[in-house]
Formats: sequence, structure tokens, C-alpha cells
Amino acid sequence: MESNRKTLVVYYSAQGHTKEVATKIANNLGADIFEIEPAQIYSEEDLDWTDANSRASRENGDESLRDVELKNVVVPNWDEYETVLIGYPIWWGVSAWPVDSFVKQVDFGNKTVIPFCTSHTSGLGTSDEDLKNKATGGNWQAGHRFFQAASDADIEAWTSKL
Repeated sequence: MESNRKTLVVYYSAQGHTKEVATKIANNLGADIFEIEPAQIYSEEDLDWTDANSRASRENGDESLRDVELKNVVVPNWDEYETVLIGYPIWWGVSAWPVDSFVKQVDFGNKTVIPFCTSHTSGLGTSDEDLKNKATGGNWQAGHRFFQAASDADIEAWTSKL
């Protein structure tokens, strides 16, 4: 990545794994960082995928519940960024719904957009393409999947290729 390009790492992290990876990516690239925050934070109980009545399980079963209200989608100095990396956990094989909400509300214009996800067992799947299809604008690149406990070496190997 060219050093004169302004880069932003946007992420949503329900349990901290994606935040750790996003922070390391931002540090490696000298990028700014912006956290996507739902208006109603997901508790541990909300995220219990083994409980059919948990919030996330209900939302997974009923797509109409996935339009998650966010605290803020206004990124300071948005127009100054040329490259945006978007990080998220994989939920049931797709990007976490708060990321979908963000992507639907922001105009990416001519920015280069690079998705990345964290997951313990699932792959990237079509989450990068799904986000691209929900977005307005942007030159979307292929996404990358990190193991939820990605090593510094794994993150450095990927960021060095950007």
C-alpha cells in the first residue's frame, strides 16, 4: 500500500477477536480505525448460537430482524480515505449483521474496499461478495479470512501484500 494513501480500518467485533486483528492491521498499515457499534450491544447471552432463543439465533432465523441500528455511521473525515478495510466476525457463514447495516448506509464512492473476517471454524464464504452487493460504490477487492486468534505473523504476511 502506498504510504501517501490515507487508509481506514473499519470493524465490528462482538467478542474481541476481530478488534484484536483490526487493531494489528491498523498498526501495521499506519491506518486510522473506526468501530461499528450497534445501538443495542450484543451480550454474551445474545450471541449464544446454541440457544435457539438468543438474539443472534432469532436474527439468523428471520432476516427481517437483521437490520441492526447502529450508534453512528458518520466516520470523521470519511472523504479523506482512499482505502477502507472492513473487518467482521463470520456469523452462520455470513458477515455479522452490524457490518451489513454499516455497508448499506455508507457511500464508498471510488474508495478501494478490502474486507477481512475472523472465524474459528467457518471460511470467508461469499461474505465479501455479499457486502459488495449491499454497498453503494467502492472498488471492492477479494476478502481474507483470519483464524479468530490470528498470529502477528499471519497479519503481517497479509498486510505486507496490500
